[in-house]
Amino acid sequence: MSAVPLDQIPAPHDAATLTLVDQLVQWGRRRIEERVFRPGMRMPSIRKLALDKGVSRFTVVEAYERLVAQGYLDSRRGSGFYVRERLALVAGERAPAAAGASARADGNAAGAAPPTIDVVWLLRNMLHTSTRPEKGPGLGYLPARWLDGELLTGAMRSLGRQSGTQLLGFGSPQGFLPLRQQLQTRMAELEIGATPEQIVLVSGITQAIDLLARIYVQPGDTVVVGDPAWFQMFGRFASQGARLVGMPYTPEGPDLDALEALVETWQPKMLVINSVLQNPTGTSLTAAQAFRILRLAEQHDFIVVEDDIYGDLCPAGYPATRLASLDQLRRVIYLGSFSKTLAPNLRVGYIASAPDVAQAVADQKMLVGMTSPELNERVLYRVLTEGHYRRHVERLRARLDGVRDKAARMLERAGCRLFSAPGAGMFLWADTGVDADALTAAGHEAGFLLTPGSLFSPHQSPTTWMRFNIANCGDPALPAFLGDYLGGVERRGGAQM
Repeated sequence: MSAVPLDQIPAPHDAATLTLVDQLVQWGRRRIEERVFRPGMRMPSIRKLALDKGVSRFTVVEAYERLVAQGYLDSRRGSGFYVRERLALVAGERAPAAAGASARADGNAAGAAPPTIDVVWLLRNMLHTSTRPEKGPGLGYLPARWLDGELLTGAMRSLGRQSGTQLLGFGSPQGFLPLRQQLQTRMAELEIGATPEQIVLVSGITQAIDLLARIYVQPGDTVVVGDPAWFQMFGRFASQGARLVGMPYTPEGPDLDALEALVETWQPKMLVINSVLQNPTGTSLTAAQAFRILRLAEQHDFIVVEDDIYGDLCPAGYPATRLASLDQLRRVIYLGSFSKTLAPNLRVGYIASAPDVAQAVADQKMLVGMTSPELNERVLYRVLTEGHYRRHVERLRARLDGVRDKAARMLERAGCRLFSAPGAGMFLWADTGVDADALTAAGHEAGFLLTPGSLFSPHQSPTTWMRFNIANCGDPALPAFLGDYLGGVERRGGAQM
């Protein structure tokens, strides 16, 4: 970990007016409040922190003792200092945990409460890193320099030449009809049949999951999710009182023998899955796997929610099968979005489903937020119909193809082991061999935003796995940081889990 001068430690007051101990205390408090150092984590050793910050060991000891007195840390004799469990302190006063910041996900057969799910620190730091994506190998989206802002500005200019009165109404609960008609055409190319009445526009996949959870999930219901899988949905289902059960993955895709055992035991209400370029493993379903999932869904009467947010990054002819193309929206609810290929803040996604489900989604959408912003939907419609989107996506695929092998080799040279070797998409799932939470904290100190694998588990289990965005692995300092940290841990005796 590179040294960070104390005059660069974030603090609410001018560091020049504070003692070295005060500055170090504020540094520790800020890191804990930002969830960089998470409950239960071991703080850097006194010797290491003194070396990194260029201060004496006595200064570090005094700062740690003050953090213990203020309720931020626990001191464990002979072991070190640890972040106190379930702590949420601001300005020295105890504050209730935000309802959206953490949630419990009870998915273990023994019934013991798993650790708190907390992704707020990552979401907060994603915003800080958005202007420097090369420092964000843990980010979930492509860098802005890869995207085509002219696609959006051109669509907005075209829209601006129309009468402004068209934009003054509430809009439709199901969304802008011409866009739904265009999505019908796009889905037909994937061999998914859907009328515009079966499509509901939403503000991204996050809102889609929220609406479906509100409609279908009751307290005590079981929802099967990937383990690992996209972490932001875990808290939403848990807030509905759902029991989250994790379906393990193999390098060939979901472990369907394990899935069969899970559904026989838990009789789930719903399965949520990326069928194409799964986040974070990069695996895709084969036709045989898709058929088996649908057979299990029929036998055990559960809904399948297919999240195809990465589908446009999958080239034609790539070995991947969509569940909705086999099921034709009888039991499968299909989700799509354009945030990964156009812009993260273009919050337009869609749900395609059976007609009665689409009506229920539209009704729930009205209860939650009336309609989605039609202006965004009109912009997306222009982008999709003016003829440049397909070429833009082809360029994105080519750029990802150009960096994938380079990123994979860099991670392997640093000491990581790759889960699989996907031929498309933006993510690599890698075993670092060390505590991924500790590596993430060290990365934050070195200026990198990493994403620990524990966030991708519905139970927040400690892990050595980590997700890397290949488009954001180009910083020349990243290989040295990873190599030094992983090699240093190995020299000190292996991962501290």
